[in-house]
Amino acid sequence: MDGQSVQESLAELLTWRQALEKPAETITRKRRSTLSSAKGSSFQPLSDSHAAASPRTSLGDPNPEDESRDRREGNKPKGDKWRPKNDISARLSCHKTQQSLLSSSSGYSNYRGVLNWCVVMLVLSNARLFLENLLKYGVLVDPVQVVSLFLKDPYSWPAACLVIVSNVFIVVALYTERQLSKGSFSERVGFLVHFVNLAVMLTFPPAVVLVLPSVTPVGGAFALGIYTILFLKLYSYKDVNLWCRELSTVKARKLVRSVSCPTPHHFHRGEHKVCYPGNLTIRDMYYFVFAPTLCYELNFPRSPEIRMSFLLRRLFEMFFFIQVLVGLTQQWMIPIIQSSMKPLEDMDLSRMTERLLRLAVPNHLLWLMFFYWFFHSSMNFTAELLRFGDRQFYKDWWNSESVTYFWQNWNIPVHKWCLRHFYKPLLRKGFSKIASQSAVFFLSAFFHEYLVSVPLRMFRLWAFTGMMAQLPLAWFVGRFLRGNYGNAAVWISIIIGQPFAVLMYVHDYYVMHHKQEDV
Repeated sequence: MDGQSVQESLAELLTWRQALEKPAETITRKRRSTLSSAKGSSFQPLSDSHAAASPRTSLGDPNPEDESRDRREGNKPKGDKWRPKNDISARLSCHKTQQSLLSSSSGYSNYRGVLNWCVVMLVLSNARLFLENLLKYGVLVDPVQVVSLFLKDPYSWPAACLVIVSNVFIVVALYTERQLSKGSFSERVGFLVHFVNLAVMLTFPPAVVLVLPSVTPVGGAFALGIYTILFLKLYSYKDVNLWCRELSTVKARKLVRSVSCPTPHHFHRGEHKVCYPGNLTIRDMYYFVFAPTLCYELNFPRSPEIRMSFLLRRLFEMFFFIQVLVGLTQQWMIPIIQSSMKPLEDMDLSRMTERLLRLAVPNHLLWLMFFYWFFHSSMNFTAELLRFGDRQFYKDWWNSESVTYFWQNWNIPVHKWCLRHFYKPLLRKGFSKIASQSAVFFLSAFFHEYLVSVPLRMFRLWAFTGMMAQLPLAWFVGRFLRGNYGNAAVWISIIIGQPFAVLMYVHDYYVMHHKQEDV
């Protein structure tokens, strides 16, 4: 072997040696860099339990929490052979025990897409009817006609005068309570004055509406609505002040502070609390008159401040929805009502049913808009302006599975008044629940008929009958229908019941005022 071949053999051996030593040097460098970086950091001593529970969290080892997070997020963990095995398991089994979403046992409740679909279908179907209405009748919206619904003579405002006169009854109620608090009136005299004041409130406005022909039906209904609200408010005002006097008398005998005046620990955030009879002021009385509630309290819950953005949104909704309500009434409802003024005796059952169904949809849509305009926009606007804290004016009546639940939750101010000042007092006097509930429905039926028959100047008791029919309907739905079937029954009663009463009043109004002219 010559010298050149020996040198080539030595060079080849040196190359192989360097190639074999390079990975070891790389690993050594990595370990040195890891140890050098670890020297600069502070280590916390681990307890034995922690070290036993986390044996793989030492330096250079993967963290099990990171591995599980990587698996959840779909990241490929380093140095682990779990994914091929997991893929094989997933391919072998793709089923598990579960229920269909539309089954009641699935627990699924997010049907927002179905609700949106219903809204879209409702809008499209009624858009077609509205387009047909425009093509048939043209544009019927007339702002001047709206003013004529309230006024026959622009120089005579009898309904507005009735509303102004209502201040007399407010002042009489306040004066009576002041005299009772000072002992100038006995309880019997005070009860008599309150009784006369409330009785005149119910009889004086109907007498004016029936006597003066210048009062329009819409103006009369507006005035009677104001008087009905004031009647319920003043009745609550009388009761609460009576309870305060009784409580003060009992506490005075026991030498204990009256709960009508809160103890010092109830004063927070600098709020001013009033005690009886310090609440008997003009300011307190008119705050209650304008507050969106029918139940009186000495100290109403108050919101910390007026939110201008919230107030402006509610104001915009009020103006928007009142224009929509007036426009749809003129464009949609009035033509249907005018075409329905043919006497019922001249039609068969099919024609009468067709008339009822034509009236049901627009009547129901207008009722829903009125509900939002009054109970959400208007009452929240008033509450925000007065910083009135209790904003629960309605609950989820649309989920009602019984008629009773609907009447308890769609109008919370009236429900609270009936419960506080009518239903529970009857129970305390020994009446049964059935009798007390029937009395509440009777009172509601009276005021429904009061607000419809008097402005129309005719008494047919359709509204009264419709409200009293809620009693057997409530029993039937509660006894035989449950869940979605009960909810569907409530919706059917709302959609069909109201236009039926409207149809009856329209028929009777036509027979009374126009049939003789046609003859």
